[in-house]
Amino acid sequence: MSSVAELIERKVREALPVAHLELENESHQHSGPATDSHFKLVLVSDAFSGLRLVQRHQKIYALVAEELAGPVHALALHTFTPEEWQARGAEAADSPNCRGGSQSS
Repeated sequence: MSSVAELIERKVREALPVAHLELENESHQHSGPATDSHFKLVLVSDAFSGLRLVQRHQKIYALVAEELAGPVHALALHTFTPEEWQARGAEAADSPNCRGGSQSS
């Protein structure tokens, strides 16, 4: 059986041309038991050319809708074209803090 991370990565790679992909399980940084529930996806793809940020995110959400409806509580998306990625120095921002569970105020 595949892990949640493996499923997400496979779905993305099968659907989009990937120049760079980083998928980090950040579950250990959040409240509650450390599970496969919080992820950070950095994705560089030509498929994002000409798309606004929300359109890029919608593309990814559609690919992993099943995981988002089940075990995944949070998916921080950092989406770039190859040109944007190069201009950033090949670095993505940190994910926002989780406000769920015992950490919410």
